[in-house]
Amino acid sequence: MNSTSKLGIYINGSWRRGEGRDIHNVVNPATGAVIAELPLATAADLDEALDATAKGFAHWRAVDVNERAAILHKVAGLIRERAEDIAVLLTTEQGKPLAEARTEVLSCASQFDYFAEEAKRSYGRVLVRPTGQRSLVLKQPVGPVAAFSPWNFPVNLMCKKMAAALAAGCSIIAKPPEETPHCTSAIMQCVIDGGVPGHVAQLVYGVPDMVSRHLIASPVIRKVSFTGSVPVGKHLLKLAADGVKRTTMELGGHAPVLVFDDCDLEKAIKLSSTQKFRNAGQVCISPTRFYVQEGIYDRFVAGFAEATKKVQMGNGLDASTIMGPLANDRRPPAIEKLVRDATDKGAKLLAGGERGEGGYFYQPTVLADVPMTADIMTDEPFGPVALIRPFKDFDEAIAQANRLPFGLAAYAFTENARQANLVADALDTGMVGLNSFVISMPDAPFGGVKESGFGSEGGPEGLDSYYVTKAVHQY
Repeated sequence: MNSTSKLGIYINGSWRRGEGRDIHNVVNPATGAVIAELPLATAADLDEALDATAKGFAHWRAVDVNERAAILHKVAGLIRERAEDIAVLLTTEQGKPLAEARTEVLSCASQFDYFAEEAKRSYGRVLVRPTGQRSLVLKQPVGPVAAFSPWNFPVNLMCKKMAAALAAGCSIIAKPPEETPHCTSAIMQCVIDGGVPGHVAQLVYGVPDMVSRHLIASPVIRKVSFTGSVPVGKHLLKLAADGVKRTTMELGGHAPVLVFDDCDLEKAIKLSSTQKFRNAGQVCISPTRFYVQEGIYDRFVAGFAEATKKVQMGNGLDASTIMGPLANDRRPPAIEKLVRDATDKGAKLLAGGERGEGGYFYQPTVLADVPMTADIMTDEPFGPVALIRPFKDFDEAIAQANRLPFGLAAYAFTENARQANLVADALDTGMVGLNSFVISMPDAPFGGVKESGFGSEGGPEGLDSYYVTKAVHQY
């Protein structure tokens, strides 16, 4: 990849380059330098993709599930073979440290392997009927899918949608972020080389509002899958409602972490300070609002701040880097504004709180005693900022954790098994991590409640979202 790199869109079996198309400049967030020009899809491109995906669905749904699985396993193998090259592309475009990029790329392979096998277990039911009669419940692919994925985990989130849709027998038009086209195109090349037909899986980039309106308005598209912000998700839901289309929405969060005084304090500090700054905090399930019981509050705050000051910030390609830059030029000023508002209202700044030099850097930041009136306690920062407040008892902790309209992920640290069960039941979120932040695996459902969306990606539940149910009665 270099400053003269040319990228394209993949429609109906061929890569289309920049002729007659508008261009988006791709930027390295560690330097702010333009590294490539990305051609954007036109309305005519999208019409061709829609026509192709309709034909692709008719073909792909009829392919035996074992043959589909073999192709998806081959895709997974190619991703693993090319993982290092793809990871470098991902880091260069998105900023995250290379070790995190490798993990993300390998997670894509795991998605394809998991759904390749899970599709073989999508059984229907035979209902009990009198002799000579049959009533069957069948699962059938929903149809062509429009999938929209964001820039924070560009390859993993694209693959979560693509692997499940293809395994179920759906065709798909994927629209990943314009900020990270090299790594997502490299994944698409693995899909192509693995044997998925060109009219079954297609890749487009473009002006997000134009692309989403055009695809969702088409009667060809029967399912919309989106990962992104709450406002955009609500907008897409309104568009999908006009065609009564199946939707899966994985929207924003503002994850609380409840740290009880009976926890393993050293473990809680170590895991929290590590996970908070993963991907520079640009994670929908990032631990952000830390509610710590009064008896251990001062120790937790001091330990967290000390650990944060040791986080090495820099270019993700440098081996010593623990946290890379933010992904685009919009993020540093947004974070800066929220931090300034919090400190103006009385929050204590214990680490960070400033932009870095060059690129889109913002220091790992810790705010303690954050007042409830601070905007950042309500607005998801989506950046490297930890917010810490004390609590007295269980009921107060749960009330604070559940007070926002978001419900994607929540975490708790406690060594009391009964308390752990009570916490997991009381937290109003789609996912809970107890003494751990590892909550995203291929075989587990990933999704939220309230304004964090609905539906799941991952696990059998994720595959089911690409099926419709049909009842067949024979007398």
